[in-house]
Amino acid sequence: MLIVKKFGGTSVADKERIFNVAKRCIEDYQKGNDVVVVLSAMGKMTDVLIEQAKEINPNPPKREMDMLFTTGEQTSVALMGMAMAALGVPAISLNAFQVQMHTTSVYGNARLKRIDSERILNELEQRKIVIVTGFQGIDKFDNYTTLGRGGSDTTAVALAAALNADACEIYTDVEGVYTADPRKVKNARKLKEITYDEMLELATLGAGVLHNRSVEMAKKYGVQLVVRSSLNSAEGTVVKEEVKMEKMLVSGVAADKDVARIALIGLKDEPGVAFRLFNHLARHNINVDMILQSVGRDNTKDISFTTNVDSADEAIEIIERHFKEYDRIDSEKNVAKVSIVGAGMMSNAGVAAKMFEALYDEGINIRMISTSEIRVTVLIDEKYVERAMNAVHDAFALGDA
Repeated sequence: MLIVKKFGGTSVADKERIFNVAKRCIEDYQKGNDVVVVLSAMGKMTDVLIEQAKEINPNPPKREMDMLFTTGEQTSVALMGMAMAALGVPAISLNAFQVQMHTTSVYGNARLKRIDSERILNELEQRKIVIVTGFQGIDKFDNYTTLGRGGSDTTAVALAAALNADACEIYTDVEGVYTADPRKVKNARKLKEITYDEMLELATLGAGVLHNRSVEMAKKYGVQLVVRSSLNSAEGTVVKEEVKMEKMLVSGVAADKDVARIALIGLKDEPGVAFRLFNHLARHNINVDMILQSVGRDNTKDISFTTNVDSADEAIEIIERHFKEYDRIDSEKNVAKVSIVGAGMMSNAGVAAKMFEALYDEGINIRMISTSEIRVTVLIDEKYVERAMNAVHDAFALGDA
C-alpha cells in the first residue's frame, strides 16, 4: 500500500511530538507500506514569521512573504527527516521545488496545477519514507508560492491523487469530524463518516478540521480521506462519496468569525449595477460570500455582502476607487456566520424554520440568510456565536447517538 499522511502544526510543535509522528509513520513503513508524509510548519511558526516580516515592513510584498513562509515547512520536514534517521529508518525531506509542485502565480493563494511524481516514486523505490513540505508550490517562473490557509491539506490530497495512493490520512489535534466544534459545543459528537459534499460545506463555513479546497480535490479525484488524531490511535472520520448510515437530517453546525459585512446604500435600481460592483471585486480576487439585495424603492436599492475580514478594507478601497454608484458605504467586522449542513435537508421541509426558532428562543437576531440544498447559513452578531451554536445543535439533537 501507498499511504499519504498529513500532520498539522500542532502535531509537530516540539521535539516530543515530532518523534511521536515519526514513530507513527514508521509503524506503517515497517508493515511494508510506502509512506509519504506531508507536514505543516511547527506550532505557531507561521505567526512568528508574520511578526518578523511586519517588523521589517508593515506592508511586505506578497512574493517575499511566500518566500518567507516556505521556510516554516522546510524546517518541519528537515527535522522530521533527522528524527526518522535517529530512529534508524531511511527518510528524505523534499520541498516544493525538489518535488516540482506546479502552481498558479497568485502569491498567498496559489492553486496547484500538477505534481511531478518521478522524484517521489524514485525515493520510494529505494524504500525511504518521503517527507514533503505542505502549503507550498512553485510557479512557471520558479518563484515559491503558498496555497493559502489550510494549504497542507490540499498538498496531501493532491499528492494522494498524483501518486494514486491507497489511503490519505489527515492527522489533527481532534479525533475526527464532529457535529460541531467540541471546544465550543459540549454535546458535540464524532461522526464515523460524512460525504464529500457535507464536508465541503462544513469546511467552507468555518469547520477547521479540513480545508475546503482539499475536500473539493478529494471529491474530484475520488480520494477517500480519513481524519484522525495525531495524539492517540482512535478511529477517525471517513470522508467519502456516499455513507451507509441512515441519512441524518443535519450532520453538523459550523461557525466562522472571519467575516466582515459591507453594505452599499442608495444604488440605482437598474440592470447592470450588481454586475459592475461584483465584477470590480472579482477582478481584484476578492471572494464574496453572502449577498442580500433589498427591494427597490424610490429608484434605489441597497446591496449587502460578506467577505473575509482580511479582505474587507481592500474591498472597500476598490469600491471607493472604481465604483461610485452609491450614496454611502457601511461596514462592520463584529459579525459571524453560523451554519447547519446536512444532505438530509433536501427531502425535509421546515429545517430552516427549526434553526430560526432555536435562535429566536435565545433572543439572537438574524442579520442575513443564505441557503443551498444542503446548507442554511445566518449572519449574527459575533458575541452570540457560541450560544447560537449550542442552541442549534440542541434543536437538531445532534449530540444524540
